[in-house]
Amino acid sequence: MADFDAFRPPEAPRGPRRKDRKGPRGKKQRRGEELMVPRAEFAQYDSYYGRPIVKFPPWEWPIGVYLFLGGVAGGSSLLAVGAGATGNRELQRNTRLTAAVAAAVGSGCLVLDLGRPERLLNMFRVFKLSSPMSVGSWILGSFSSAAVTAAAAEADTLTGERIPLPAPARKALHALATPMGVFSGLMGAPLAVYTAVLLGNTSVPMWQGAHKQLPSLFVSSAACASAGVALVTTSTANNGPARVLAGAGAVADVVASKSVERALDDPLPETMQEGKAGRMLKAAEALVVAGGIGAVLGGKNRVIAGLSGAALATASCLTRFGIIAAGKRSTEDPKYVVEPQRNRLRARQEAGQVGDSITTAR
Repeated sequence: MADFDAFRPPEAPRGPRRKDRKGPRGKKQRRGEELMVPRAEFAQYDSYYGRPIVKFPPWEWPIGVYLFLGGVAGGSSLLAVGAGATGNRELQRNTRLTAAVAAAVGSGCLVLDLGRPERLLNMFRVFKLSSPMSVGSWILGSFSSAAVTAAAAEADTLTGERIPLPAPARKALHALATPMGVFSGLMGAPLAVYTAVLLGNTSVPMWQGAHKQLPSLFVSSAACASAGVALVTTSTANNGPARVLAGAGAVADVVASKSVERALDDPLPETMQEGKAGRMLKAAEALVVAGGIGAVLGGKNRVIAGLSGAALATASCLTRFGIIAAGKRSTEDPKYVVEPQRNRLRARQEAGQVGDSITTAR
């Protein structure tokens, strides 16, 4: 017996060759032949043999953490620039340190998801404007370098210049702190928003359907997260800018979340309203409202400011994980792939735009 006979036992010798006969669907089929794959029976939204029509990216929890920390880092760097311009040294120091730590931990989560550190380095081999991943990699790299430089100067001052550095290196570090802090602030907004562009550029139905609205949601969520961390780490005497950003970010976050939901074609809004994603996004909205009100009305109280900041940061994290969960659900059920396409095609046909589809009959 051959090696493969254990999987398919040898067949008995066939008799004389007979005339072909018609099989199912009019195709010729010789006597004794069997179908290697069973015939598929399709319902209205069934996919091919139960497999998803669209494959979801193989992302695990580190990507959700990375999306959240990218927002924290980007918003904190912007707060640091404003604090430096107004002479608020405590807020500037805390937000610079927050931006650097968030960027470093977020990069670590990205490497963890990639599996090997060299894969992150391979992203810097080219710079391609048409690729959100390529542009985002360079944004992350340049932001992290500047933020860590500014934070290192703050850490050196905070420890009483006890970091073992040669005198010329220490002098250069402190001289670079301000320009590097400003540069990281300029890169903060792109860092917070590029991940939304990256999601919207995929074929995941929920993300693609709201690709124009996701950037606004990610920016407002980043404002809530960074303001929340600043409220936790900064005294009430110097947290005024963080309170203002928290209130504005909370209002913008609620508006942006609703705009994302309205932009989706039926039945995609279900992915944000039901299941795991629905629970996380509803909890995020409640925490955003509570945290925003607490920051504006009670932000001068240390306990209320801390609780409000924690609520805002948690809400931002839940928003990122909720968007990921909604996108994943939209790939699991074929109706979320097929029905929105049919709705868009029907709308174009009713508007007389029939040149971009195979079905052109009215």
